[in-house]
Amino acid sequence: MPASQNKISVVTTKFVLVVDDDVDIRETVTGALQEEGYEVASARNGEEALAYLQTPGAKRPHLILLDLMMPIMSGSEFRAAQEADPSLSAIPVVLVSASGDVAARADSMRVAGVVRKPLSLDILIDHVERFADRRSN
Repeated sequence: MPASQNKISVVTTKFVLVVDDDVDIRETVTGALQEEGYEVASARNGEEALAYLQTPGAKRPHLILLDLMMPIMSGSEFRAAQEADPSLSAIPVVLVSASGDVAARADSMRVAGVVRKPLSLDILIDHVERFADRRSN
């Protein structure tokens, strides 16, 4: 049997956590990413996302898509808590926001990227493809 037929191909599905208080945006983004072959979980705010991530045995996302302005725990509050937790700090974050000062806030929050609302799904998927691949496992 030729060596090329002995190779085993392993496909790893990338996992993305979508954090946004707007149900329509969460559902649209989740559906679009699933159609592209990503595994997706979602949270309504930073507190819910943090609770999920801190659950023992919870699957770690390859990327977090994070809204800035949310009730209960904002995107910036979530990011501060994420960075303070060594087990979560390496997960890349892309901000998804309509905030006028999102670029300046992105710099201070040390995020991987920014996608402005209203969303272009093509741009969003491009960011997911680029940044989800930066984390291995």
